[in-house]
Amino acid sequence: MSEIFKRDPVDVVVVGGGLSGLGAALTLVRARRSVVVIDAGSPRNAPAAHSHGYLTRDGAPPLELLRLGREEIRGYGGEIVSGAVESVARAGERLFRVTTAEGDRYAGRRLLITTGLVDVFPDIPGLHERWGNDVVHCPFCFGWELRDQALGVLATGPQATMQALMWRQWSSDVTLFLHTAPEPTDEQRQQLAARGVRVVGGEVTRVEVEDNKITGVRLSHGEVVPRQAIIVGPQFQARHRLLDGLGVEVVDHPMGIGRQVKAEPSGFTGVPGVWVAGNVADVTAGVMQSAASGVTAAATLNADLTQEDVAVAVESMRTAVSAGL
Repeated sequence: MSEIFKRDPVDVVVVGGGLSGLGAALTLVRARRSVVVIDAGSPRNAPAAHSHGYLTRDGAPPLELLRLGREEIRGYGGEIVSGAVESVARAGERLFRVTTAEGDRYAGRRLLITTGLVDVFPDIPGLHERWGNDVVHCPFCFGWELRDQALGVLATGPQATMQALMWRQWSSDVTLFLHTAPEPTDEQRQQLAARGVRVVGGEVTRVEVEDNKITGVRLSHGEVVPRQAIIVGPQFQARHRLLDGLGVEVVDHPMGIGRQVKAEPSGFTGVPGVWVAGNVADVTAGVMQSAASGVTAAATLNADLTQEDVAVAVESMRTAVSAGL
């Protein structure tokens, strides 16, 4: 008994409708490939009011960038579906089955996963609630907007000293809260002192918030250090669950800041028919890098499909010749 799919099989099913997924979809539909993008509608940068560093669109709201991207793709005949994908699996020799939480099934000759990542950071009251506003991690995304403010860097690992020294470029008032991280080395303390970065020991127990903005950092002994914004270095964990049953490899990032799917620069995972793009493959990628990785993946996907199209056509021609047709 044949499977029932929501629509005819497409060339590529893209799981995830962020900038990498939409960048890939736009490239593919312009190459006259049939594409379905399935998007759960929960982008990582949704809490942020503005997206920065995206050339010609600096300062645009992240959700507005996605809206414009979806319009462009639909203009070329691409299909975008709202829904959470529950599973992906092979459905025969040349198809993948993608099943949503609603039970809808889609079939594609190739699979592109652009499901992004999850930020994992300390469970400190006030921290999660302000994430993407005045609790941030990326100086290139938020540094200009937080320039000259009183900044607190919450140490979460060995990169904390370098993080504090880098943020010193945007403000002369930077405090490094050691929290539960190891003490800086003598050399690191000298570097911090030379740049005027204050080092505060003791565990952070709360981020103080008043009138919808951060006012300070409370320590375990009760002291509150006034701050206007907090910088944190989260662990970045790629959303790879959908790929786990396909034989795709997940590896540690070389900097020790998280885990991501192992893939070639093209996004090819090494598993036939399966590509990745965006933060699921590179946890450090910003908005422009993510969009560009989708375009790169789309180009190699198209080349792979072209090779298959040619092979099928040649086989069909040879069969016809052998049959004397």
